[in-house]
Amino acid sequence: MIANLAGSALKHLGLLAIALATPAMAQAPDRDAETIYLERLAVFLKDPGNLPYEPTEPLRGAARWHPLPLAPLAKRGISAEALEKARSYAEMMNSSAFMVWRDGKLVSEWYAPGVTAQTPITSKSLSKPLTALAIGRALALGKIKSIDQSIADFIPMARGTEKEKITIRFLLDMRSGMLDQGFSRDPEHPYNLALLHPDFGARIIDTYPMPHVPGKHYSYGNAPSDAIAMVIEGATGMRYGDFVSREVLVPLGAQGGTMWVGKPGGLAHSGCCATMPADTYLRFAMLLLDDGVWRGKRLLPKGYVAQMRKGTAENPNFGLGIWIGEPYKLRRPFGAPGMLGPHVLHSEPFLDPDLFMFDGNSNQLVAISPKHRLIVLRVGATPPAPKDGIPEWDNAFLPNTLIRGLTSPGK
Repeated sequence: MIANLAGSALKHLGLLAIALATPAMAQAPDRDAETIYLERLAVFLKDPGNLPYEPTEPLRGAARWHPLPLAPLAKRGISAEALEKARSYAEMMNSSAFMVWRDGKLVSEWYAPGVTAQTPITSKSLSKPLTALAIGRALALGKIKSIDQSIADFIPMARGTEKEKITIRFLLDMRSGMLDQGFSRDPEHPYNLALLHPDFGARIIDTYPMPHVPGKHYSYGNAPSDAIAMVIEGATGMRYGDFVSREVLVPLGAQGGTMWVGKPGGLAHSGCCATMPADTYLRFAMLLLDDGVWRGKRLLPKGYVAQMRKGTAENPNFGLGIWIGEPYKLRRPFGAPGMLGPHVLHSEPFLDPDLFMFDGNSNQLVAISPKHRLIVLRVGATPPAPKDGIPEWDNAFLPNTLIRGLTSPGK
């Protein structure tokens, strides 16, 4: 599926990469969208793992943010040895932040040098669970009747097209029928147009391929998740970032950050790479652990979190924007079986079989144990390659280490 660039095109892209001196240039209003797209593609192809997520717009959080109080040592319910073992592992794995929450209390937090509780950290695919929270809020507010509605009810350009068969559920559980995530160097390939074009939303609806019947194939990717922004905007009449700010961040008392957009004033990339402090991702997990209720107020419909935590026949390890610990797989892929891409190590089954996760590129992890009312978070740079005594990143290590270290039962 990977196409080669023609020599002239590659030379053109190289010249454009040199011309891309500052992020501001990519946002200049007097430059056409195709030129901006080619410049972004040139930068991306030079280092696909470090794409600058620009331009951005603010995600406004609560007007007054208060950090979660740290529980006294005697009331943490997890041994100091287990907490230190988990913290040391997080530090060894290039983490920027490590947080442990249990039974309504923040048990431990650690930040790398130069990082604080207010430092925005790129979410990668931790943005995907946020799309499910946004849809849940829209349901609770009556803006959406059901996640089984066609996306064409909210995205006019999808009407009369093959994408009219896609439901909101299929976007969230990655059964949209759209092409699996992949990589190509071809400027005309839909992978690149759907990721980097200033009008990427239109490219997703108009030209992104649908090789599968919606609801019949698991196809992990950013394109279906990015389409959630269009659904929210069509359902609420608000920009996606504004809706998330007002209806998710502010009610949670959470800090904001930035949202990656295709162009200033354009569509948000809802499926990837917002930046927010670690504490904000932790609050998302706390909301789900309490069935969508935050400090006595129901933010998500009753039963919605249970739907999020239910896998499908096509992928029993993926629900609505979140990963599910069971059934156990030693190496669990992000993509469909047989597709190229990372396979995350799970050295053993989770000690809570009901555990579920936010899981993103570079091993961003928020693991949530309902049985033990335990949340552990690790966000930051890609863990180092295994060598010289440094093990391979293991998704099971942090939650299982902490569960083994429990010194008191949960509620």
